Amino acid sequence: METKFGFQLMDIAEFGNWLSNQQVSRVISLIQNHHTYLPDYTHFTGNNHFARLKSMKEYHMVNNNWSNIAQTFTTFPDGKIAVCRSLNEVPIGIKGHNSKGICIEHFGNFDKGKDQMSIEHRDTILKMNALLCKKFNLPVDTDHIVYHHWYDLNSGQRLNGKGVTKSCPGTAFFGGNKPEDAMAGFIPLIKAELAKAGGNQPASQPAEASVSAESGIVSAPTLNVRKGAGTGFALAATLSAGSVINILGSDNGWLRISNNDEWVAERYIIKVRRSKVLASTLNVRSGPGAAFAKLGTLVKDEEVMVYETRNGFCRIDINEKWVAAQYLA
Repeated sequence: METKFGFQLMDIAEFGNWLSNQQVSRVISLIQNHHTYLPDYTHFTGNNHFARLKSMKEYHMVNNNWSNIAQTFTTFPDGKIAVCRSLNEVPIGIKGHNSKGICIEHFGNFDKGKDQMSIEHRDTILKMNALLCKKFNLPVDTDHIVYHHWYDLNSGQRLNGKGVTKSCPGTAFFGGNKPEDAMAGFIPLIKAELAKAGGNQPASQPAEASVSAESGIVSAPTLNVRKGAGTGFALAATLSAGSVINILGSDNGWLRISNNDEWVAERYIIKVRRSKVLASTLNVRSGPGAAFAKLGTLVKDEEVMVYETRNGFCRIDINEKWVAAQYLA
C-alpha cells in the first residue's frame, strides 16, 4: 500500500483488508460505477497512478469548483485501487443520488471501439463491487449497483438511459451500459465473486422486504447476525455501521431480518421508515420547518429513511436534515 497526495493506492487483496476495518457512520445503499472517459488507457504508463489522481483532483476543484475530487475510489488498468476520499464523505457522482452512495471511477474509456479492458482491471472491478455489497449488506442487483447512464443529468431522475445522459461507464462496459446489459453481463459475475469470497455472507434480503416499511440502521461499528434470537445461536454474518436492514419480526430484544432465521440485537439498531420522494424536487432543510436553512435538494423517487416526524417535517438523517412530510410517499 502506498500513500501520496492524500490518496491511498492498494491492490484488491489490500483493499479487502482495508474495507473490513472501516467504520462507516452514514447509510450506504448505492454503488455507482463510472468511467473516466478522459483520461483513458493511453494516459496510463503503469506507474503514474498518483500523477493522474492529482490531475483529476485539480480539475475537479479548479474547473468544477468542487471541494475535493469527485469519486470515493478509482480503479486502474493494472488492477490497483485508489482511495480518494473517506467513505464517510458524500461523493459527487450522480445528481440527487450521492447522500447514500459510493462513487467508483474506472480509469479508461469503455465505449465501443475504445479501450479494451485489461484482465486485471476486470477482476478488480468485479471483486470490488462484491466486497462493497458484502460490507454494506446490499443485494447484488441493478437497484443497488448502478451506472451513471441510467440517470438524467438535469433532473437526476432514473430514466434507464433516456433523457439527457452520458454513456458512462461505457457502451461496451461488461457488454453494454443499459440495465438489461448489466443484468446479463455484470450482476451475475459480481454474484459469483461474492460466492467465491466465502466467509460471512450478507444477511439475505427477503422478497417481502419490498412491501415492509419498517427498517433499521446498524449503529454499532460491527454487529453479529445470529441464526436465532440470542447470543447462543451460531454466527451467520456480520454487518457494519450504516448497513440497512429490514425488520420482519421481533422476539425478546432481537429482530428478525430475513426469511432464513437471521437475527440481530435490537439495541444496536436505529429504527427508521423507508419512504420515497413524490415531488420533482424537494428541499432539505436544517430543521423541521420552511424557515430553516436549505441544505440541498432531493429528486423524485429518491429513497429516504425517516427517523422521526415533527411539525409536518421528517428527519431523514442521523444529523439535522429535514424535508416536508407531505412530499414523501
